[in-house]
Amino acid sequence: MKYLCFGYYDKGKFDGMTESERNAMFDTCFEYDDHLRASGHWAGGEALQGPETALTLYWKNGKVATTDGPYAETKEQLGGILVLEARDMNHAVQLIGQHPALTYGNIFEIRPAADMNEAMKASEQRRRQVVAP
Repeated sequence: MKYLCFGYYDKGKFDGMTESERNAMFDTCFEYDDHLRASGHWAGGEALQGPETALTLYWKNGKVATTDGPYAETKEQLGGILVLEARDMNHAVQLIGQHPALTYGNIFEIRPAADMNEAMKASEQRRRQVVAP
């Protein structure tokens, strides 16, 4: 089963780290990511650019509106997403609980990926019925 792991970090703390401290953190985290790949638990993932590069879209007055930055004003910012293959939530917690990023003060949120296959099939059927005269 796939689990999405959202990694959050304290931007102020990260910005206050020396280059050597950041490099040590990245090296230990990437080494663990390599372990997840080698063991077949890594199903994908990406780091994100800083929150100052974000654009939030929402619906307002009948049209799309945008706001610079993340929608929520929080100390922790979303830094990346990891897609994990695990047997169940306990296994996902066990795997991410060993991630070195936690020792640097980062936080992970884990959510099971939703299986949307049935909803997509039902939607396709409904849309086909609307097209047919």
